[in-house]
Amino acid sequence: MNALHDLISNIGNLHQQLQQHTVKSINQLLTIRNFLIGFYIVEFEQDGANRAEYGQKLLVELAKSLKIKGLSAPELSRCRQFYLTYPQIFGTLPQKFSHLLPQPILGALPQKSKLKTTETELPLTPPEKIISQLSFSHLVELLKIDDRLKRTFYEIECIKGTWSTRELKRQISSQYFERSALSNNKQALSKLANQEIAPKQATDIIKNIYAFEFLELGVTQLVEESDLETALLDHLQQFILELGHGFCFEARQKRITIGDSYYFIDLVFYHRLLKCHVLIELKIGAFDHGNIGQLNTYLNFYKKNVLQPDDKPPVGILLVAEKDHALVEYATAGMDQNLFVQQYMLQLPDTETLKAYLTQELKNYSTHD
Repeated sequence: MNALHDLISNIGNLHQQLQQHTVKSINQLLTIRNFLIGFYIVEFEQDGANRAEYGQKLLVELAKSLKIKGLSAPELSRCRQFYLTYPQIFGTLPQKFSHLLPQPILGALPQKSKLKTTETELPLTPPEKIISQLSFSHLVELLKIDDRLKRTFYEIECIKGTWSTRELKRQISSQYFERSALSNNKQALSKLANQEIAPKQATDIIKNIYAFEFLELGVTQLVEESDLETALLDHLQQFILELGHGFCFEARQKRITIGDSYYFIDLVFYHRLLKCHVLIELKIGAFDHGNIGQLNTYLNFYKKNVLQPDDKPPVGILLVAEKDHALVEYATAGMDQNLFVQQYMLQLPDTETLKAYLTQELKNYSTHD
């Protein structure tokens, strides 16, 4: 029996270690790729007046021509910024990548060659640690910090505490750097900041959208949902389609990018009679005013980035569910034409129908519990 236990333990440890190694390798390759992309762009921009004339259009044209998943113009700009912010990485690239660089340039950039004169005296996180210990998702957050000393502080603390990207963002938001500067006992503060942090797991890669795009995988798995919410969305999608009324299903967990953040809209339909998009958000739990704000943000995004000349403004439907009640809200912000709003109310499912659906579904799942 003990031998069997040892066998199970050994296989489990083997799987976990190799899985962690795979995740680490993917993150390193993604970081190196993005660094080299930034290098190519900067060298291109600096090579002659004619090329420099592209200006802001360069990245847009480049993204359209490349057609590589995840390499939009903003992401290419981020790669460029990454190269300019961390030039010291250049001298530590593994030899196996040397063939990707023009030979006259290879080795021509010393480790600190492109650091500002005022920055050369500041401490530097070893570049090999940047590549091996931080994912590109971490680096995206660090690139937002202009102050070199502050950025280095978070690099070191992130590596030392094996922070997830979410934890790094939380620590930056809590002004950990500023609090540390004011603290008389920095070690105690560091211990307190890290004591409740769960260690990183290999499965954290599932939450790394950059790694998913690098591997050209779908990103729907990135959205963390409860089993109940997933089941309700499955049924809701079919329920809306069965209602008819001109609904055409367009997307589930539709990913949109606003600023530097990704968001996922639960369900997106296009209504062929109203000629507008219908965005549906389902929240498990009590109604919160932030829910309306979130949905309104999605509506404004669609108005600005998706709306076609012959489309009418999008409409949002928010469903908030609890075991003891169901609340349905229509978000029609910006709909200043009363007749238009009335037309929506005639074509879309009425609130009582949606409320009855949600209440019944919750009862069904309560019965199964």
